[in-house]
Amino acid sequence: HLDLYRDKFKEEGTDFSYLTGTQTQKEREAAVKKFQGKESCRIFLISMKAGGVGLNLTAADYVFILDPWWNPAVEMQAMNRAHRIGQNKNVFVYRFISNDSIEEKIQKLQERKSELAKTFVTSNNPLKYMSKKDVIELFA
Repeated sequence: HLDLYRDKFKEEGTDFSYLTGTQTQKEREAAVKKFQGKESCRIFLISMKAGGVGLNLTAADYVFILDPWWNPAVEMQAMNRAHRIGQNKNVFVYRFISNDSIEEKIQKLQERKSELAKTFVTSNNPLKYMSKKDVIELFA
């Protein structure tokens, strides 16, 4: 999806930054610097995995998740790029989920994994309430 948005923004002449895992460290730093420092650059397209680690994006106050990740912790880490020391605005997160879509199935999987993790962490004997399949699913 990111490539589609990138191409559309280029076509419209919209200023944006773009970050994927294929970029060099220097390209990544330039993309972050542009977004953080250039007032006209209000859109930052970031792949979920590339944007999950080592980014501080306090210029962001809206986060839109277009391609959800099967692991809710990865999504949470990506969302938290905007929730950093120095953030002085409220941050709003939106997920785009269509009915009967892969994204909806991923969301249900995330919810299931979160329930399993909560059971595992909060129960005195978590294995009592979890099947072998549940334990495998939790760590998959």
